[in-house]
Amino acid sequence: MDLRKLKTLIDLVSDSNVSELEITEAEGKVRIVKSAPTPVAVVTPVSAVTAAPVAATLASPVAAAPVLEPEVAAGHTVKSPMVGTFYRSSSPGSKAFVEIGSQVKEGETICIIEAMKILNEIEADKTGTITQILTQNGQAVEYGAPLFVIE
Repeated sequence: MDLRKLKTLIDLVSDSNVSELEITEAEGKVRIVKSAPTPVAVVTPVSAVTAAPVAATLASPVAAAPVLEPEVAAGHTVKSPMVGTFYRSSSPGSKAFVEIGSQVKEGETICIIEAMKILNEIEADKTGTITQILTQNGQAVEYGAPLFVIE
């Protein structure tokens, strides 16, 4: 979808009483959500080659709010390898893979990230002890978002 078409769609949503608009075309999917002053468009390609969907956000620099990163203690931070939904256990009633104080070995499953209806097991990339869990169960995470701290 070209930039002029996106701009037109954003202007239409901005000038109307519509609070959210989603359009799917061959080259991608566009979702525009009207916030207080300006709408934000998220473009996701339909034919994603990798397991992680690619997302681009268009917004005016004035409307962009600063992203606050959680305080991360010393140690190795395990980061999200993809965009998706973070889950601490394999199913809603199951015990969490790890808790604070859990000993983990490199390669051991520590959480699941659901992306495009696929449950991806995320493994510890270092042996050590989980000292912090930085994401809430069921929370959406971005690529590179901190998930755990291992010491």
